[in-house]
Amino acid sequence: MIEATSIATNRYAPEGSNAINMYSTGAEGGSGLTLGQLAIAVSLRSAAAFEAQSVVKMNEATHGAQTLSDAANWMAKVADGSVNSEWTSFKAFATGELGVPASALPADASSYDRRMQTASAMKARMDALAQTQQQSMIDLQSLVNRRDVAYSTSSSMVRTLAASQSTNAENF
Repeated sequence: MIEATSIATNRYAPEGSNAINMYSTGAEGGSGLTLGQLAIAVSLRSAAAFEAQSVVKMNEATHGAQTLSDAANWMAKVADGSVNSEWTSFKAFATGELGVPASALPADASSYDRRMQTASAMKARMDALAQTQQQSMIDLQSLVNRRDVAYSTSSSMVRTLAASQSTNAENF
């Protein structure tokens, strides 16, 4: 889920809302923000929001990758039949972390058919998790791109404002 931060640009921003507007005064008691400063502040604020969302998405992706790795290790034990000695731990992982319905798992993995039933239930959840991981990576890339655009916009505005001030100084 992508969080949207709205930034007020009117004169009457609610107190304590962290809104930025052209009538805000600086810490030095300045007369307010210029339009360029406002644009830079908005760009940097949105870049920071994208950065925070990227970190959350990255943590989700890391957790998902670890879950898939653990599931692959359990799947290997199911395939070779060694999961029986750790059935309680396996079942807790499969139903808790992986989200396999308890009703889809047999009482144990003592026979080939039961191991196949277990592997089939796990595979369905692993496929769904892998697809979710793929979408998370696409979302993460999108957030990173949007953050980069916001920083680039701020940087361009700073360069433009500096060049404009330099030109104005030369004209005096």
